[in-house]
Amino acid sequence: MAERRLHVLHVIYRLDVGGLENGLVNLVNHLPPARFRHTLVCLTEATDFRRRIRRGDVEILELHKRPGHDPALYRNLYRLFRRCRPDIVHTRNLAALEAQVPAALARVPVRIHGEHGWDVADLDGMRYRRWKRMLRPFVHHYIALSRQIERYLREEIGVPAHRLTRILNGVDTARFRPLDPARDREDPRPEGFREDTFCIGMVGRLEAVKHPQLLLEAFVRLVHSGSRTGERARLVVVGEGRLRPELEARARERGIADRVWFTGRRDDVPALMRRFDLFVLPSRAEGISNTLMEAMASGVPVVATDVGGNAELVVPGTGRLVPPGDAGTLASVMQAYLEDTERCRREAAAARRRAEQAFGLPAMVERYRQVYETQHARRGRRDPVADPGLGRQEVR
Repeated sequence: MAERRLHVLHVIYRLDVGGLENGLVNLVNHLPPARFRHTLVCLTEATDFRRRIRRGDVEILELHKRPGHDPALYRNLYRLFRRCRPDIVHTRNLAALEAQVPAALARVPVRIHGEHGWDVADLDGMRYRRWKRMLRPFVHHYIALSRQIERYLREEIGVPAHRLTRILNGVDTARFRPLDPARDREDPRPEGFREDTFCIGMVGRLEAVKHPQLLLEAFVRLVHSGSRTGERARLVVVGEGRLRPELEARARERGIADRVWFTGRRDDVPALMRRFDLFVLPSRAEGISNTLMEAMASGVPVVATDVGGNAELVVPGTGRLVPPGDAGTLASVMQAYLEDTERCRREAAAARRRAEQAFGLPAMVERYRQVYETQHARRGRRDPVADPGLGRQEVR
């Protein structure tokens, strides 16, 4: 008799372009279909990003949660869990954490929560610490995407070590690969960003937590530094967000609009990324950055702010870490790369090797498989509401 497939129901706020969502889609696409089936529940909505899911048996549900506190959400989630009867509910980040309560009431056997990072309104995770502690008894197992988050869950939320697993995100090193002139003959960049230019690239949401203003200010300083090499510099900003109008206006005011390409959302990010000469991630906070790993897999040297899990990814010889919020240092570091072609070539190769060895997608998928199967084997079909451990744990 064939082994029954485990049904994993994933709860996220919104299915859209982002590192969390990208990691989820990669996981769904690569977990063995013979062993796992999936349902994606979006508290708000799903965008065209759903097309990245290659499996035809994945159901995507949208709950269209109202802004702010929505009491009807708990009832809707409870009914959904009772109807779907998943083996595992896996919530991700603060916005979905409260779904653990109706999951427990609906007697879902295994409840897992993943912490991927924080927003600009809560850069250290402390603003909602008490709320997370209150919900801790409802979660069977936690997944942290970086050492910093793992330490935070242990020390600030009180999660015991045996209920916590750190899983580094994985990157598809076949999709994100170095430039191959024989294969990559079409250049998606505009004319003024090709030949004899030095393309500095960023990929990410144009929101405050990603701090694209810092990169733009550093680029302005680089261009206006008076150096002859600065004339070759071009900036490619891939992504969309609320800050885009402000950034475009700033580029016009500083006279560099012809040197900056705001691409908006793109479906050809791998093709663009492998054309970068340098990748920069100027974030105020990070969990584990997918785009940083993708740039390294693409054979591009990287510069990132020293926040969150960035130091776990960028090691000496693959790029540089810079202090967050320091436009002067960032400009100087970008200038140094622009002037040292050999360093760029050397670090690009090292970044690719590190991505292949440390960030491979198969390793990430295997770790999640182990967590899902271990937790399910441990808890089986036990009634979680009657679990003697539930409610007895101290809420600090």
